[in-house]
Amino acid sequence: AVVSTQSTGMTSKSGEAKATWERYINLCAEHCNDSAADDEIVKVYRKCMSYSRKDLLEYPEYQEAAQEVETKEIAVPTSHDTDFKVPVFVYTPKSLTGCSKNAAYIYAHGGGAIAGTAAGSKPILDFTAVQCGVVVFNVDYRLAPETKCPNNVKDFYEVVKFVSCNAERLGVDPDKICIAGDSGGGYICLGAMVLLAQRDESHLVKLAIPSEPMVDDYSFGDPLCMTIEERMDHLKRRKAYQLIASDLESQKTSPLMFPGKASEEILSKFPPTILDSREFDMFATETSRLANRLRRAGKLLELIVIPGAVHASPMIPHLNSSKLWIDTMKICVREYLLH
Repeated sequence: AVVSTQSTGMTSKSGEAKATWERYINLCAEHCNDSAADDEIVKVYRKCMSYSRKDLLEYPEYQEAAQEVETKEIAVPTSHDTDFKVPVFVYTPKSLTGCSKNAAYIYAHGGGAIAGTAAGSKPILDFTAVQCGVVVFNVDYRLAPETKCPNNVKDFYEVVKFVSCNAERLGVDPDKICIAGDSGGGYICLGAMVLLAQRDESHLVKLAIPSEPMVDDYSFGDPLCMTIEERMDHLKRRKAYQLIASDLESQKTSPLMFPGKASEEILSKFPPTILDSREFDMFATETSRLANRLRRAGKLLELIVIPGAVHASPMIPHLNSSKLWIDTMKICVREYLLH
């Protein structure tokens, strides 16, 4: 039987993959209020993510897209948390090679900000690059618990600044920069949007597309008022935030820790934003609340809700929800980034 999960997009047929996922769920439930099993939880969740992303390599749509892009790696120097060079993988459609004014799509991968790798998202990003006609910058930001908030966000932010400052050398148009990410990567993207707004630098970004993002501490609330998907996932989200935070209690009102807690003033300084969600996503309530606030702040371009879809399902290219998602992204990129 195919194993399908809300948190990883896993579709592996492996019994080992299913057992690993179940162990992760059980560990989070047993230790959601203590740190006794944190090391094991991180290890198991990272294994879950490796299974899910390995599956993406099997799809012919992604295999074909890989043949249509050129890949290179750059390193972006940072100093906010030791001297560290953030690895960034650049995927340029061969049809855009040699062009000097390409649109840039700077992306943070999913995994709750504690798991996943940039390389694991290459198949869907190759496909996105080709379908949308953009140069993708796939950011391998540092993960929790080794790197705590806000330094994970700052890794991504520094890449945004680097691409903007080096646009000509990188072959991109500095006036056509989009930032994006899914799930935990959507959280990283939102955190960078907060940082840009705090520093009055949102003009560097023409468009932001946080997809299925972790937004705030809604998972710490009463599960009785949650949707089924939210209730099934809330203990895992609590544990993720405990791992991400330097000190959860002192950071509980920080918009860099919980972007959904940004003030009205900060939201009004966000880049123009498209929030991308799913009908049955475990972050649906958080996303819709943020959409409401961004609309009032004049920064919401679109709230996208893919009907019938669950978290990460658009990564499976033969699903109707995936086809609808990529068609929607093509329209959004054309109307709000390329023009």
